[in-house]
Amino acid sequence: MSYLNTTHDVYKEAALTPDVGLCCTTNPIWELPGLKIPKIMQEMNYGCGSTVHARDLTNNPKILYVGVGGGMELLQFSYFSRQKHGVIGVDVVQEMLEASRKNFKEAEAQNDWFNSEFVDLRFGDALNLPVDDNSIDVAAQNCLFNIFKEEDLKKAIQEMYRVLKPHGRLVMSDPTCEQPMNDKLRNDERLRALCLSGSLPIKDYVKALTDVGFGTIEIRARKPYRILDPKNYPTDELIYIESIEVAAIKDPMPADGPCIFTGKAAIYYGDQDYFDDKKGHVLLKNQPIAVCDKTAKALADLGRDDIFISESTFHYDGGGCC
Repeated sequence: MSYLNTTHDVYKEAALTPDVGLCCTTNPIWELPGLKIPKIMQEMNYGCGSTVHARDLTNNPKILYVGVGGGMELLQFSYFSRQKHGVIGVDVVQEMLEASRKNFKEAEAQNDWFNSEFVDLRFGDALNLPVDDNSIDVAAQNCLFNIFKEEDLKKAIQEMYRVLKPHGRLVMSDPTCEQPMNDKLRNDERLRALCLSGSLPIKDYVKALTDVGFGTIEIRARKPYRILDPKNYPTDELIYIESIEVAAIKDPMPADGPCIFTGKAAIYYGDQDYFDDKKGHVLLKNQPIAVCDKTAKALADLGRDDIFISESTFHYDGGGCC
């Protein structure tokens, strides 16, 4: 049996019988004026973070969400895109699609602004999306891509890249792990389906995105997620897994490589009012500016004694150098 069949069965069971402990989201439920999230959607929130960010969702964007879960993030996206079929939800598990449809009726009863027609639910595979080329402003997935093995992950990212408009963004939340995992963990189909043993190091996760052409990567959050311990898992050492939230933007690839924001900042504290590196980066005196890793290295390589470069915080909230 393919590991994807195992994954299908896990989430079919989770659709038919909601499993609160299936995933351990690291985010509180959104509190927005007039937004009420049904309890059943919260119980079926099979993600590890959030992909809903208000700054991505201005001007009624066309939104794609892959792996619908109980429909909670589809409802949240609809809050920002209140138009017929403004949000597309794709899932390969029919039972999950049916559960979401049922949950949307409950959402309609609790939210006078919401209409189920805001969401277009489609049966489909993340590896072959039933979505037109260059048609989506914001695409998202939560705790799905970490399940895929290398070749399937590449296909899934390529599909997201295909459907996004130029300068569109792919917003994701996935578990990551900097420690090596043994082959028994990596090859355990159920642990992979449970979003545990497929976790990649952040640098490998980011490389998978830039390899298909995303020119800008933003790491927006990095949080504790789960522990694999020797008493309960086939490992000799304790393994620490984190959840990250990332946006990959379909910008043209710069000639000198992608702009990857990991939460670094530059502060100029010299004698002048500002420092201009003549490459598009102006640092006002004593004003921190977010810089991508590439710019941080270029500034550090100048060897100046009046520019401070912070370490990566793995929290980037916009307003950067590029």
